[in-house]
Amino acid sequence: MPWPSWWIRWRDWWLPTDYSETVAAVRAAHQRSVSERVEVACSGGRGRTGTVLACLAVLDGIPPADAVAFVRSHYHPHAVETPWQQAFVRRFGR
Repeated sequence: MPWPSWWIRWRDWWLPTDYSETVAAVRAAHQRSVSERVEVACSGGRGRTGTVLACLAVLDGIPPADAVAFVRSHYHPHAVETPWQQAFVRRFGR
């Protein structure tokens, strides 16, 4: 890609393979978003993308318990598709 990118191993419907790497990538995206456009994407655009968007919302000050509802109301009603993805967002907030 002609711009910097970070690929996370993360099977559809599941959780990322490496928690620490994912946290680092999300934190880096959040930092970059201060001064440039940041893109988050997966093949379906809801589960993994929604999970990362919810984690970014947590970093931006949304309480972890409210982040999934926030993303569902502002991005897609089916974002963060699985219970374990929801738990990932709550854990991310710690």
